[in-house]
Amino acid sequence: MSGRLKVVIVAAWLALTPPLAVEAQQPTVDTAPGVTWESLAPEQQQLLERFRPDWESLPPGKQQSLARGSERWLSMSPEQREKARNRFENWRELTDEQRERIRDRWQQFQDLPPDEQERIRRNFHRFRSLPPERREELRERWRQLTPEQRQQLRERFRTRPKPRPSQPPGR
Repeated sequence: MSGRLKVVIVAAWLALTPPLAVEAQQPTVDTAPGVTWESLAPEQQQLLERFRPDWESLPPGKQQSLARGSERWLSMSPEQREKARNRFENWRELTDEQRERIRDRWQQFQDLPPDEQERIRRNFHRFRSLPPERREELRERWRQLTPEQRQQLRERFRTRPKPRPSQPPGR
């Protein structure tokens, strides 16, 4: 198995979780001041209307989270909103165990040094740029590996030296 293929396989393993796992991990901070309903923009109030009757009794962290989320939603393009809806539906369809596994993986990622996170992101983007058939082929190869083989690949990629920048031709 080539080194490049192994990088893609590891990236695939990390990439198989829905992006909403990030949202699910955002902790709410109840020690911060809350958000008053009146301080929300009219568009935010419209979006959050179902929370209005109980707004004052919501924990401050929940109010802040909803306010930030509504700001983010309102700043999205229609295409981004549709993707977000789909991701949310996918998240809701997961079992509690699947969600917990995703949260654990996200926390493991967050605990990595920034350069390691960046390497994983690059590999993820490389994986996502592959044709769907190739991605599925790599997923299937990953599934066929034993847990020991998977761990060996993970270890190999964690300790692999960074690639050297290419020299421009003629130097």
